[in-house]
Amino acid sequence: MPEHVPFLVWFGVVLPAVLILACAVGLAGYRFGLRFEIRRRPQPPVLRALPSQPGSGSGPHREYVELTPAERDAFAGLVRRLGDGR
Repeated sequence: MPEHVPFLVWFGVVLPAVLILACAVGLAGYRFGLRFEIRRRPQPPVLRALPSQPGSGSGPHREYVELTPAERDAFAGLVRRLGDGR
């Protein structure tokens, strides 16, 4: 390194050059379909000692309540009021 060139100037030249090179390698990998894959952890083993639960993921049963005609009319009026943007 020449003596009249400060260290920070060299750092200001080398760092951008390294970053440009890294971006070029990354873009070339993306463009040409090179795969830089990350190693993933293996799946945890299935525990055979625990029994499977039937119907898992189905959720609770849906409840249904029969409304009276007055309640239906009140609900319809509420929906109309909210639908008008008030």
